[in-house]
Amino acid sequence: MARECMVCKKKPMTGNRISNSRVHTKRRWLPNLQKVRVRMDGGVRRIRVCTRCIRTGKITKAISRMPTDTQSHPLST
Repeated sequence: MARECMVCKKKPMTGNRISNSRVHTKRRWLPNLQKVRVRMDGGVRRIRVCTRCIRTGKITKAISRMPTDTQSHPLST
């Protein structure tokens, strides 16, 4: 599984780590990916999404299961 956001296709970036003596060494910046349960195509899938896509609402999270005793639950109407 690649380190890539499945919504915006954000991938790791490469660059240089520069020390105080100006020595350049290669490094990677990784995107902040989270595994999220998402509603897609009438079902629920678990995909890797960056936190920016989660915050901006580009995905629709799947609702966790309701309790079995829905009469006593405060969210049931």
